[in-house]
Amino acid sequence: MSPTKQTHRPIAVLLLPKTVPALITYAQSVVTAITGNPSFPSPVPALALVTAGMTALHDAESAALARTKGAVAARNDKRLALVTLLQEVRNYVQSVADTDLETAATVIQSAGIAVKKVPAPKPRTFDAAQGAVSGTAKLVAASAGRRGAYEWQYSTDGGKTWVAAPSTLQAKTTVTGLTPGATVDFRCRPITKTGEGNWSQTVQLIVK
Repeated sequence: MSPTKQTHRPIAVLLLPKTVPALITYAQSVVTAITGNPSFPSPVPALALVTAGMTALHDAESAALARTKGAVAARNDKRLALVTLLQEVRNYVQSVADTDLETAATVIQSAGIAVKKVPAPKPRTFDAAQGAVSGTAKLVAASAGRRGAYEWQYSTDGGKTWVAAPSTLQAKTTVTGLTPGATVDFRCRPITKTGEGNWSQTVQLIVK
């Protein structure tokens, strides 16, 4: 069985802690994850530079805590330098991951770096909207699958009686011949190989 194809490009993101000690620990975890990792044979920048940046920031933080004159500004500079190195590492990891989208997310995570979360698409539900022409309505339903069909109905008397609109093989249709200004209820049901589905909840629209 062939692997499922990625529908999006996994993006590497740095979850940088705010405090200096936590940032150093985070940077160390990234260095540890990449060291000896076969996916990253030639890290850019060299991991030794990142390690040196961690050491420099650690020393600068110690001086700042000791209230050494000018130490806070120096500490901030060292922090920025380490963050810049980590951003360069992230770019390198992303370039490696981009060579194969099928394994990209796994490769990124193996470097101790997070993958940007992609919100799942909201499931489509039955909906009605004004059509492009006066007296029409556009209807859209949830998909019933490749071989599904759809029955559509509308009511102009609050659901007491229903008028059938032409069935379709797509989960959308346009109902025509409606009276502008009328309040119309719509509903739909899927037809699959197992039989007829339930009617959807009705959606009401004032036709323009």
